[in-house]
Amino acid sequence: IGMVHQHFMLVPTLTVVENLVLGRYSSYQPLFHLPKVEEEVAALAARYGLKVDPKARVGRLSVGTQQRVEILKALYRGAQLLILDEPTAVLTPQEMRDLFKTLSVLTQQGLAVIFITHKLDEVMAVSQRVTVLRDGRVVSTLFTKDTSKPELARLMVGREMSLEVQRPPQEPGQVLLKIEGLEARDELGLPALQGIDLEVHSGEIVGIAGVDGNGQRELAQILTGVLHPSRGHILLNGQDITGRSASHLLKLGVANIPADRHSEGLVMEFSLADNTVLKDHGQPPFSSYGVLLNNERISEHARTIVERFAVRATSVKAPVRKLSGGNQQKVVLGRELSREPTLLVASQPTRGLDIGATKYVHENLLAQRARGAGILLISTELEEVLALSDRVAVIHDGHIMGVLEDDRSNLEQIGLMMAGERLPVAG
Repeated sequence: IGMVHQHFMLVPTLTVVENLVLGRYSSYQPLFHLPKVEEEVAALAARYGLKVDPKARVGRLSVGTQQRVEILKALYRGAQLLILDEPTAVLTPQEMRDLFKTLSVLTQQGLAVIFITHKLDEVMAVSQRVTVLRDGRVVSTLFTKDTSKPELARLMVGREMSLEVQRPPQEPGQVLLKIEGLEARDELGLPALQGIDLEVHSGEIVGIAGVDGNGQRELAQILTGVLHPSRGHILLNGQDITGRSASHLLKLGVANIPADRHSEGLVMEFSLADNTVLKDHGQPPFSSYGVLLNNERISEHARTIVERFAVRATSVKAPVRKLSGGNQQKVVLGRELSREPTLLVASQPTRGLDIGATKYVHENLLAQRARGAGILLISTELEEVLALSDRVAVIHDGHIMGVLEDDRSNLEQIGLMMAGERLPVAG
């Protein structure tokens, strides 16, 4: 049995062959001959149509090629069953198509593949049979040719629901957020953002598309006051907010849906009620003199959010860790959107959510757009970005490779930019 994890288990400083033999031979076995192993790996790669240079250093390979190395590693160790966990989450559309071709070759040659995904398009494209899990239990096992996306969605959430995202046409307002020449370094001191220029209008959703780890995290952190840029300017409604603190940006109407609700959005041991006032607990009416908490007003506020955002909880006093992932995200949504923000920075807002919770998040983002808020949607879910965004900016290696208007937002062009190709300038 071979496993290809969503986050690869490779050593970037080693070559492909060195990664494959790592842990394969014990200290009691005679030394293997590396050139011979390279020949074996090259033959194995050719047999399954995996285009990989055995001598290449892994850290210099594209994400898609690194995934092929993971598959090759499993095959080299004699795997007859291959398990892939959300394998397209880190791929461009072109790399995704290459993966599907590889899986087709593998199954034609007798291997079995378990493909774990929440994306129904992928289920229909690559599988012969599909098993639906809900709440840790098998709901149904079907032949793919005998089912449909709406039926699978119903089985996944337990009720009928529409999969379509209805984004009505809407004229954007004035420029709300203007980013000029923004540069920043990551926690290791390496360049994370390199000369970002971007605008977001009121009543507009601008999507940031890109493979995870290309500067999205740092961009969100800067816009919410967590990280200071090394260069550049940020204007909100014409006011320079570069380097302002999170509390100052909060007062200016900036709301934040963080990428990791567990470590950045919620305090898991706190109650649901306490989590709804994390940013306001020192302000009236939730406290007196910034010291004495008014628990009655906090609970009342929490009950309002529970009702408005359909949070399923036994009590507002219950620890938020006891809620499902979807309901935890609703608490974050309720806290941030109840302020009626001017600018909403939404990072991976549907990560780890089922179809029902995802649709609920989408509807709330579109409601904020209709209200006139500007929304920066940062997501590795390309279908989500295309469905919700009025414009799509593609980020690669800390650079904006191009900004596509809605009528030009196609997968092929975006995929090329995600891989590092700039959008040609008309002229």
